[in-house]
Amino acid sequence: MTKRIAILSGGASSEAEVSRNSGQAIEKALSKRYSEVKQFELDKETAPQLLAFEPDVIFPALHGPPGEDGTVQGMLELLGFPYVGSGVKSSAVAMDKILAKQIFQEAGLPLAKHVIANQETDTFDLLKEINSTIGDNICIKPPNQGSALGVTLISKAEDIEPALNDAYKFGSKVLVEERIFGREITVGLLDTEEGIKAFPVIEVITPKDTWYDYEHRYTAGLSNHVIPAKISLNLSLNIQACAIEAHKALGCRDLSRADFILRGDEYFLLEINTLPGMTGTSLYPEGAEGFGMHFPQLLDHLIDRAYRRGLTKTKKQTLLNS
Repeated sequence: MTKRIAILSGGASSEAEVSRNSGQAIEKALSKRYSEVKQFELDKETAPQLLAFEPDVIFPALHGPPGEDGTVQGMLELLGFPYVGSGVKSSAVAMDKILAKQIFQEAGLPLAKHVIANQETDTFDLLKEINSTIGDNICIKPPNQGSALGVTLISKAEDIEPALNDAYKFGSKVLVEERIFGREITVGLLDTEEGIKAFPVIEVITPKDTWYDYEHRYTAGLSNHVIPAKISLNLSLNIQACAIEAHKALGCRDLSRADFILRGDEYFLLEINTLPGMTGTSLYPEGAEGFGMHFPQLLDHLIDRAYRRGLTKTKKQTLLNS
């Protein structure tokens, strides 16, 4: 039985406050069953603080870079601590929407049409390519942000260039996707001993003429989560199967959440989140409840998997050194 759990949250990310809320929810649930649970702010003192605390398992409640893009995972690998969630490579790939989309494409998963915008490309040529490939209804996304930060929805050609310039503030490359008008759908995924399990499909409904942006994600009452989504069983199973394939394609571990847009009976994979939110308005814990796992049970499952990985790694190292 593990005794000492460290929770990582906060940091310099634009999603730091959401991360702290996730961390607090996790800490509250775990403190009732584990003797030592401590939340650590992600900063330059994190490594020595963790070494002093000597946790049995680390639970990263982190959103956005550097906590979700493989940077923190690399630090934890170097420190030798077992941790919940995907490893360095999968975290980095999932956080890079452009690279992840290329992998999804190779896996044959259903995607929206897209163009990769490069700040160094001639603007006239780029706008011409966007128009011929996608049209005027587009969605502009910085590739390395989460929680819909920096995302702009556009329906007029003259708005594309200024939106691209705003997105370039996050980096020199930007993902430009076809804007699909449809229903927002999400599926949580959980690794188990019996394989990857998909939670019930959830539909996210926001007020008319709005979408599931940062404000609607984290403000209570601004979105309605319908679980299970009111779609046919066959469609639900197909979306769940697609989510599992996406999880496998990126090599995700322990948990993830796949987001989709549904247009009629046609669905499009948007992205995979390797560290989904654990706040009071978060979709992943809701999906787990619909699957039959209460929040404390879900956390126990994730911690146990990480703890056992740590034991296996220690045994292998002992054998190598003997």
